[in-house]
Amino acid sequence: MSLDPTLLDDLEWRGLLAHSTDLDALREAFAAGSVRYYVGFDPTAPSLHMGNLLQIVTAVRLQRAGHTPYVLVGGATGMIGDPRDSGERTLNDTGTVQEWTERVRSQVEPFLSFEGENAATMVNNLDWTASVSAIDFLRDIGKHFPVNRMLARDVVRNRLEDGISYTEFSYVLLQSMDYLHLHREHGVDLQLGGSDQWGNITGGVELIRRATGDRVHAFVTPLVTKADGTKYGKTEGGALWLDPEMMSPYSFFQFWLNVEDEKVPELLRVFTFLSREEIEELEATHAEKPFLRAGQKALAEHVTTLVHGAEETERIKAASAALFGGGELTGLGGSTLGSALREAGSVTVERAGGIPSVVDLLVLTGLAGSKGEARRTIGEGGAYLNNVRVEDVEAVPAESDLVDGSWLVLRRGKKKFAGVEVR
Repeated sequence: MSLDPTLLDDLEWRGLLAHSTDLDALREAFAAGSVRYYVGFDPTAPSLHMGNLLQIVTAVRLQRAGHTPYVLVGGATGMIGDPRDSGERTLNDTGTVQEWTERVRSQVEPFLSFEGENAATMVNNLDWTASVSAIDFLRDIGKHFPVNRMLARDVVRNRLEDGISYTEFSYVLLQSMDYLHLHREHGVDLQLGGSDQWGNITGGVELIRRATGDRVHAFVTPLVTKADGTKYGKTEGGALWLDPEMMSPYSFFQFWLNVEDEKVPELLRVFTFLSREEIEELEATHAEKPFLRAGQKALAEHVTTLVHGAEETERIKAASAALFGGGELTGLGGSTLGSALREAGSVTVERAGGIPSVVDLLVLTGLAGSKGEARRTIGEGGAYLNNVRVEDVEAVPAESDLVDGSWLVLRRGKKKFAGVEVR
């Protein structure tokens, strides 16, 4: 096994060290041999999201540098959920948490290597938490947590006026117990996570020191925000789910393709495995000629390939080229084409009623304001069906015109297009 001596330097250059314990001590540990580290994911939603992806990518960086990952899926902590800035979480039932635990596990597994000298290990904290009695938990874990320090945590202090349940108040104890267990049973000496987890993570560091006398390490990555400082959330308009059923790969690709210019350097550094030289070259091009969107294109291609695979990424690029450049539509696949058209705007018509004329479809999709306008558009040569100019104002699409058996692509001029799904 060959350890990468530049790991910490690279993490610092990429801006991935928002907070950390003693970096000199961590550098020594990295130099001494393969460090066992862990990152945890609570199943509080049916899919992982952008913030989780940053932790996954960071964990992969450490494994590629020769260190050994433990991925924790929180079957126990997911029953409670980390305290939020406002309001109590809705507690999910056991069946839901179990289902989401398996979904999270299956989403994380493809990113890391589970074979070889520094193979990853997947663990579930329910395996060691479920059998702990309340008395043992209070005696062995709770006694190491001064209440005044727990009250000083930002998320707790912010909730005191409106109220916080003992359940959420105690979450830090459960997560800290995870670090203690993994340290004792597996020799894990490093935990990483997002900056919003710093209080929980340092709680684990302190618990290990108090319970065993050992000194362990931790660092957290910064919160990734939009250019205006607001979060990329899980709500509509801000969600970036990794599950293709919850966010289509096409929409995922489009998110990265459309990030704000000022965010491009940061996102290239933290979400891609491009080298420093490659990123600095892209940054220079982006700064000099932002209209080329070279940075956004690189982001979209690299991150979508990482999450959804190279084949799907090529289909997405082909769909974009076909829709915006007038290329070939056949062979794109109904799923990719459908996602692209739904993103742009689409309507549905029933096959049983017969496919409407091109004039009617131009009006139905909003590409024309009236039938008269639609006829003029066709007469002036500005209407296209599946990237082929429509010559006849009376034209009616045939079944053979349906792409992948169910889609028509209408375009007015060079850039205005819409989809029609025929069911």
